[in-house]
Amino acid sequence: MSATIAPEGVPPEVVNARRTESIDAPYILKLVQNSTATLFGRVNVVNIIEKAVLAVTLVNDKDEILGHAAFFDYPNLDSVDPAEWENWMGSYYDCKKVSSLNSLFLHYFVAKTGYVHGCAREIIRTAFNAVPDVHYLFLVVPKNVYPEAEIADLFKPMNKGETTSGPLECAIFVCHRHKHVPVLHIRHARVEDHDDLTPIFNRHSDMLKMTYGDYFLSELIEAQDENMNCLVSEVDGTAYGFMSISSDVNYKLLNECFELGPFHGLQKSHPDDITTLAKTPTPPPKEELETQDRTSSRASSKSGEASKGIGAEPETKRGDANKIGEGTPAKTDEKKESGSKQSSRRSSRADSMASETKIKPRLSDANMGGSSGSLLSDKNDAEAVTETLKEMEAASRRDSQASQESAFGSSRAMTQMTKLPKRFVPTYYGDPNAFCIQLFCIDERYEMRSVDFLAKAFTCFPDRDFCIITVPHLVPEFPLLQEFVRITPRCPSTLSQELYVFHKSGLLKDFMVRPACTNDYSGVEKLVKNVDLHENLLKDLQQYNRARRDNDGTELQAFVAESQKQIVGIAIIRREEDIEYLRSHYNIEDFIYFNHHKRDEHGHLHHYALNPVFSHLSKHFLKEILRLGHKTCLYYPLYPPYTDKSVVEKHSLIGALPNMVPVRHRRQIVYPLDKLRHNSPSDRVLNQVDPYALNHINRKLTLEPKVTINARIVVVGASDVGIGFLEALAYCPHLRFNNLTLISPHGLPGEMAKDEQRDLMLSTGHCFNHTEAAMIALRTWVNVVYGKMTVIDRKKKVVIVNNDTVVPYDHLVICTGQQYQIPAPTDVNVSSGVTNDTLPNSPDRRYFGVKPKNLFTINDEYDAAVALYWIENILVKYQKKAIVYGSTLDAYTCVQTLVSMGLAADKISMVQPPPAYEVSCFNNPVVEEAMLDALKELGVDIYEGYYLAQWNDGKESTEVKSATFTSQRSPLRLDCGVFFSYYKKAVDYDAFRAINDACLVYDGKLVIDAYFHTNDVAIRGAGSLTKFQRKYHADKWTHANFNSKEVGVHLATEMLHQFDPTVDPQSGPQEEPLNLIPIYRLPKIKGAFLPGGYHYLHVSKPGLDVSLQIQTAQSDYGQDLVTGKPGQSPEFFCLHINQYKSVQTITCLSKKPFPSNNMICLYGLHEKSLNNLLSRFDEGLITDFYSYFQEAWCLAVYHDRFADFRDELRELLITRQVSEHQTLEDKVRELIDEDIPLSESQRKELFDIYSKSGSKRDIETRLLNFLTYNYYHLPMYAKPGMV
Repeated sequence: MSATIAPEGVPPEVVNARRTESIDAPYILKLVQNSTATLFGRVNVVNIIEKAVLAVTLVNDKDEILGHAAFFDYPNLDSVDPAEWENWMGSYYDCKKVSSLNSLFLHYFVAKTGYVHGCAREIIRTAFNAVPDVHYLFLVVPKNVYPEAEIADLFKPMNKGETTSGPLECAIFVCHRHKHVPVLHIRHARVEDHDDLTPIFNRHSDMLKMTYGDYFLSELIEAQDENMNCLVSEVDGTAYGFMSISSDVNYKLLNECFELGPFHGLQKSHPDDITTLAKTPTPPPKEELETQDRTSSRASSKSGEASKGIGAEPETKRGDANKIGEGTPAKTDEKKESGSKQSSRRSSRADSMASETKIKPRLSDANMGGSSGSLLSDKNDAEAVTETLKEMEAASRRDSQASQESAFGSSRAMTQMTKLPKRFVPTYYGDPNAFCIQLFCIDERYEMRSVDFLAKAFTCFPDRDFCIITVPHLVPEFPLLQEFVRITPRCPSTLSQELYVFHKSGLLKDFMVRPACTNDYSGVEKLVKNVDLHENLLKDLQQYNRARRDNDGTELQAFVAESQKQIVGIAIIRREEDIEYLRSHYNIEDFIYFNHHKRDEHGHLHHYALNPVFSHLSKHFLKEILRLGHKTCLYYPLYPPYTDKSVVEKHSLIGALPNMVPVRHRRQIVYPLDKLRHNSPSDRVLNQVDPYALNHINRKLTLEPKVTINARIVVVGASDVGIGFLEALAYCPHLRFNNLTLISPHGLPGEMAKDEQRDLMLSTGHCFNHTEAAMIALRTWVNVVYGKMTVIDRKKKVVIVNNDTVVPYDHLVICTGQQYQIPAPTDVNVSSGVTNDTLPNSPDRRYFGVKPKNLFTINDEYDAAVALYWIENILVKYQKKAIVYGSTLDAYTCVQTLVSMGLAADKISMVQPPPAYEVSCFNNPVVEEAMLDALKELGVDIYEGYYLAQWNDGKESTEVKSATFTSQRSPLRLDCGVFFSYYKKAVDYDAFRAINDACLVYDGKLVIDAYFHTNDVAIRGAGSLTKFQRKYHADKWTHANFNSKEVGVHLATEMLHQFDPTVDPQSGPQEEPLNLIPIYRLPKIKGAFLPGGYHYLHVSKPGLDVSLQIQTAQSDYGQDLVTGKPGQSPEFFCLHINQYKSVQTITCLSKKPFPSNNMICLYGLHEKSLNNLLSRFDEGLITDFYSYFQEAWCLAVYHDRFADFRDELRELLITRQVSEHQTLEDKVRELIDEDIPLSESQRKELFDIYSKSGSKRDIETRLLNFLTYNYYHLPMYAKPGMV
C-alpha cells in the first residue's frame, strides 16, 4: 500500500506500509523522542514488536523507516488485567458498543521528525484496512500528560459515563474508523453507474467486454428481477464496486462436489432428508471376495463414510438452519484402535498387505465433514488383518507344499483390492437456503471493505441464510473471501471451482469469548456431540469446572465462544510443561524470540471446536484464548496414526490447523553420554517421547493473514524428491496451499508403525527417516490418492489413476523415480550352451507376464513389510531356499535381513549379474573385500556374472521353484523357494505409458530443462525419472547425481515464483542464455545394514560416479585418511580430504553402531574446523576416527545451526572493510593466483589485516554468542566467567 505523507515544503515522498520485523528495532529506536517516553513509558521495543497483535512500519522507497506503531488487544496499564479490560473500561466510559472484536490499543508510536502527523494518519488507515472488524483504536494517556498535537488531531477523548469522572491514573482517547476508512454505502445499482464501473472492470479483465460487448454491465443491471439483484458501493456519489447476486443455485451439483454436510446442503431442513449412511449390509463371503478382479478393485476409491478419516456427515439431522447452535462442527468419525507398541511390528507388516486403494484427504480440513484423516489407525482394517493372520497361521501348520499353496492364496486374498462401497452423498429435500454472487468487482482502494456488501445482499433475499461464491482455482484469494468459509471439495471432485460460503450469522458482531463456567456444559455437549473423542473433551471440561487444574496440579483453562447466547466454540488448553523439549527439538524460534516469553506464557492446545458458520473468526478466537489465558504462544502436537491410543486421546483433532503454522523439527546431536556424564544436556532435552508434528500460533500471528493458494498441485510419486517438494510448500508459514495432492501406490512414507527390521531391509539416502516422517506429518496438508498414474490428459489437465479415478490438476509434478522391476528371463535353454555373449533376448527388456507369487521387488517400506511377513511365516518356518538376484546395495541389505530373520545362510544364494557400470555400489575395494569375506564367512553362495535365463526350466507356473542363469562360462541352476530381484532400477511401465501417450518428450527418461519444465508448461519433472535436454550437452548428468531432498526443495523454490508474492513472479519458463544445468551443494548419502552385521555409511560430493581408482590417480585428488580395518578394533573409517583441505568423502564400515547423523555433518568442513585434523593425524595422535569424532570438542560441529553460524561468519568477513574502498574479500582476491600459492609473507599480511580490522574479535564474540544461545544443547563448553 503506497501513500504520500511528506510534510509541507518537502518534496512528496511515497511510502509503503508493512509488518514490523524484529530487525527493525534499532532503526525504530533512532526515532524515539522525549515525548515518546512521556506518553508510552520506557519500553523494550523488541518485546513490543514480539507481542503486538499488529505492528506496522512505514518505509520510503529507500527502505528507510519513517514511522512505527504497535497495537495490542488490551490497554497498556499495569493495573488492568488484560482479560478484564472491557469491564474496567465500561465502568468509566460510555462504550457499550466496544468489544474485543472491534477494538485495538495503541501501545507505541514513533515517527521521523516532521512526519508525525502523516505517519500517524497512514498507520491508522493501514490498521483499519488490515483488520476490517476493528472500529475503534484507543490510546491510553497517563495522568497529567497530553499527546502532541499531531496525535491529538487523530485521537479524541472518550465520553465518560454519567456517574463517573473516569479513571484516576489515565485518560483514554479514541480514533473512530468512520473518519479514516468509513463503511461503504451499498445501494441497488442503476444504469447510470455503468460509466463509473466499466473502467474498474476493464482494469481487472477485458474478458467480459470481449464476450458480451461494451454494454454488458448496463444490460445486466436492467435485467434485475426478484431472483437477481445488482448492488454497488458508493463513495461521494461515485460507484466504486459492483456485486451481482442471484437465487439460482445448483444445489445438487454443489452437494456432489463439496462437503456441505455442516451447512445442511445449503437447504432448509426437511423430514425426508437423508444425512447419514444407511446400515452397511453384510459383506459377501470371503470366497467371493477372493475371486474379484484385482485391477477393477484397485480402481475403487474410498471417501465420505467409507474413508479412513474424520467422518463424512453429521450423524444427526440439523434443525432449523436459523439456529446458530445447530451448525455444529462436523462429525470426526475417527476409528479407535490402540495401535499398541507391543504389537506394532507384526501389525505394521500385516496392515501393509491388507491395504486398499483409497483417497485420504488432509487432516487440516477437520472442520468439514468427510474431509480429514484419522488420528488413529483404522479399526476395520486392523480387524480384517487379524482375521487373515489367523487364516495364514492355520494354513502354515499343514504339510510344506500344501501349506505353501494355502498361504499364497491367503496372501493374494489379502493384497487384493476389494470393492469399496460407493461414496455416500447426503440427499436434501428442503427449500433452497442460499443465493450466489455471480459477478463481483471493486476498486482496490476500497477492497478491504468488500464485506460491507453482504448486509445489503442478505436483505435482498431475507429467506436465505447462506451466501455462496465460486471462483476458479487459479484466481488469487481477494479480501471478500477472507470473510467466507472455504468448503472442502469431495474426493475426488472434478469441478474446476472453489466454493466459499458465508452464513448470515457472520454479520452478527456479538461474537464473544469468555472463560467457561458450569452452566456452559450442556451447550458445549451439544456443540461437540459429533466430534470424536468428545468424551475426553467433556471430561477435561468437567475437571476444569471442578478444580481449574489436573489432578497432578497442571493448570487447566477452558474458554467458550458465544453468539446470540448460544455456545458456538470451545477450547481447552493447559500450561506447556515441556517447553525445553519443544525449543530443543523444533524451530519455534523461527516464529518467536524465546527469551521474550515467560515460561507460563506458553500454552498447550488440547481441544478446539468452532461452529463452521464462524470459521472466519477462528483467528480471533485464538487471539482471545491467548489474551484471556495470559498466554503468548500456543502449541498443538499431531501424532502419527500408529501412536498409542492413550497418547492421542489426550487431544482431539482441531479445526484451527489452517490458522496455525507448522514448525520444522530440528536435527538432534547424538551425544556420547558415557563420556559427557554431568556435562550432558538436561533430561528435558534428552527426553525420548513419541514423535509428533508441532503446530504453533502466537500473538503476532493472530492478525497476520496467510496468502491462500487454491491452485491444484498434483505430485505423482512419493520419492524423496516428491516428499521434499511437498514439505517445502506445506511449511511456508505465510502461504496456505489448499490443494496439494500426492498420487502414490502406497501413500505417504512413514504411515506404518515403526519396525526396525523393515527399515533395515532397504538402504537409505538419509533424506527422511521414519521419525522425521512423523515429525513432518504431511498428511496434515496433503490429500493422498492411493494408486498408480495410468493416463495424463494434457488437454483436460487431469491425471487418471488406476484407469478409473480422475484427479484434475493445474500444475503436475512427476517424480516417480525408478524402481526395481520384475526381471525378464532371456528365455535361453541352458542345455544349448548359450553364453551371455549370444543371448537371443536382452536381459534389460520389460517383463509383461504374470508376476510369480514368490517373487519380490522391494522398493519401499510397504513392499518390505509384505516381504517380511512372508519371510517370517513361510520362508523361515520351512527353511526354503532364497535367491537374491542383483549386486546393488539393497541386494546386500536383503541378504542381511534374511539372515537376521533366522534363515540359514546356506539356504541363500546371491546371484550377481555382470556389472553394468565401471563403479560398484561401494566404489571402495576395502568395503568390497569386507563384504565378500562376510558373505563367505556366513556361508552364503555367491555367483558373479550371471543373467537370468529361465524360471522352472521354461515351464509355466504361478511361482518360482527353480531358476537357471547363463554366464560367460557354464550355466547355473538353483532351486528356489523365494526370489528377490534387485537387478536394475527402471522407470515404472505404467508411468512410462502415461508420459509417452501424453506426448511428453521421453528420451530414455522424461526430458526436462534446468527449471524442471517438460514440453508442457503445466507439467514438471524431477528426480531419477528425468534427464536434461540435449542442448545442455550434459547427457551423463541427471538429478540422480544429486541429493534428492535438495532437488525437491529447489523444485519448490522454482514453483513458488508463481505463487509467493514475496519473490519475483514468473509467468513461464525462464530464458537460458548460457544453457547450464543447476549445481547442487548437499552431499549424496548412502547408508545400509550389511551382511556380517556391518553398519555402512558413505557421504560424497554430488556428481558423476567415477571409479575410486581413477579419482586417486588425479593430481588434485587430495589425500585419504584411514583408521582401522573392517571387523577389527578400531573399525574402518576413511576421510577424503580434497585439495582445499576440506572433507569431501566419508566412508564408515563398522560392526558397532555409530551416530550417522553426526558423521554426515563433517562433510564440507575444513580440517582446521576439526581441531587441526591433518596435523594431528600426521603426528599419529589420531588412531580411531570414531573415538576422535565423539569427543566433546566436536559436538558443536554437529549442531543443526552450526552451518548457519558458518554462513554468518563468512558474511562478516566478506563485508568487513579493511580500507575506504576495499573489503577483506577484495584483498584476498587481489593476492590469490590460481597457479601460485600464497607466500608466507602474504599470509602474514592477511592475518595482520584480519586481526587489526576487528574481524578476529568479532568472530570470537559471535562464537561465544553461538555457544551461549544454544547452551541447552551444548552445556559441555565453558563460558566466560565459569573458570
